[in-house]
Amino acid sequence: LVLSPTVAGWWEGRLGELEELTGHPVRWRYTRPGESGGLPPADAMLVAPLTTTSACRWAAGITDTLSLGLPAEGVHLGVPVVAMPFWSTALGAQPAVPRAVACLREQGVRVLLGGPEGYEPHPPRTGDAAAFPWHRALAALP
Repeated sequence: LVLSPTVAGWWEGRLGELEELTGHPVRWRYTRPGESGGLPPADAMLVAPLTTTSACRWAAGITDTLSLGLPAEGVHLGVPVVAMPFWSTALGAQPAVPRAVACLREQGVRVLLGGPEGYEPHPPRTGDAAAFPWHRALAALP
């Protein structure tokens, strides 16, 4: 399990719960020289929930976080990568966002946006994180 630095902060003091659940160390930053990685090779990767900020950074090749760097590299190493967005219609209307989604798809990332299998952006200020369709995201993995 790889978290963004922000999410790792939310779980501070409780990362052990996630490690127990997965059976592996939880990572949120690149390793330093001399540190072990601790993650097994990935059969597939799921990036979820994907924000507009992360989609645009990833598509631009900005991999300053482990949570973007691993899938950005993985897709070009032949690892299947699936991304399930979670954003509002207002944020999704920014011109950079559809370009980023198209760029990720061109690279081979399966972006689950719209349609029966994907996430439909919510109206501004109405997103319900508890209703995120994790079942659809997980079902999309090979």
